[in-house]
Amino acid sequence: MLTYTIRRLALFVPMAAGMVIVTFGLLLLVPGDPAAVLLGQEASAADIARLRASLGLDDPWYVRLGGYFAALLQGDMGRSIFQNQTVASIIGERLGATVELALAALVVAIVIGFVLGVAAAMFRGSWIDTASMLLAQFGVSMPVYWLGILLMLAFAVKLGWLPSIGRGEPLVTALGMALTGNPAPLFKSLSHLVLPALALGVNSAAIISRLVRTAMIDVLGEDFVRTAYAKGLRRPRVIVRHALRNALLPVVSVIGLRFGALLGGAVLTESIFGWPGLGQLTIAAIGQRDLPLIQGIVLTYAMMFALVNLLVDLSYALIDPRVRLG
Repeated sequence: MLTYTIRRLALFVPMAAGMVIVTFGLLLLVPGDPAAVLLGQEASAADIARLRASLGLDDPWYVRLGGYFAALLQGDMGRSIFQNQTVASIIGERLGATVELALAALVVAIVIGFVLGVAAAMFRGSWIDTASMLLAQFGVSMPVYWLGILLMLAFAVKLGWLPSIGRGEPLVTALGMALTGNPAPLFKSLSHLVLPALALGVNSAAIISRLVRTAMIDVLGEDFVRTAYAKGLRRPRVIVRHALRNALLPVVSVIGLRFGALLGGAVLTESIFGWPGLGQLTIAAIGQRDLPLIQGIVLTYAMMFALVNLLVDLSYALIDPRVRLG
């Protein structure tokens, strides 16, 4: 296991360097001049030229890329043009909210997806199978922004059960306060989290449920499952310990990919529910042509996606030891 982990970590380093290069290269193609946007339409050409020189925008691309690499190695992601703060500090203030929302949506997706998928496989051809796959089709077809508006209208506006916008205390902080005898912030945080997590997680839940159903049907037809039944093992034990475990590999792979999709989908979800994460920050940075901030946000998303896939690769080795030999 240690050798397998070292190999995966060694592959991660050049991949991270490639992501930095691609991110930097794509942003060179973004239209608009940040200096002109910053100074306004009435600025003279001389003023714009001076600001471009001070920001290093006139340097050749390879000089700027080298400087960006050197700064990243020191933990410096640059300085926002419009907010006059370091990019790392700005992202750090918003990153926790986005990760919290994405993880909550992933939990929703995994729970709903596995329940529907396993139920559909166990009762294949029955009304349970049909109902589960109809729900999955609904989840795949429903855009996140439309589902978010419907959930807000139903549970916040009509019923008044849940808040429509905003965020309570960070969930980790609220949990710590609950452990010290003050559960009110935890309930408030969860009430703000439910609607955006549902809106963001339903699509992934539908995809996971379809894959779980297919994988479980394949595994349930294997000889070792029939042998487990022949030994007298009860059905729940056969499903959980034998069938589901052997059906996990393709599902784990998709879960890792869906986390990246959840991070991307958080941009729309945060805008709908007023969630103070990287999504709203991304939209504002793009509108202002704040290139250092855009670079930092895109690179942060890419690194999180790569780290999740690294964890997925390592989880393969835990689920199926044969993977370590590859």
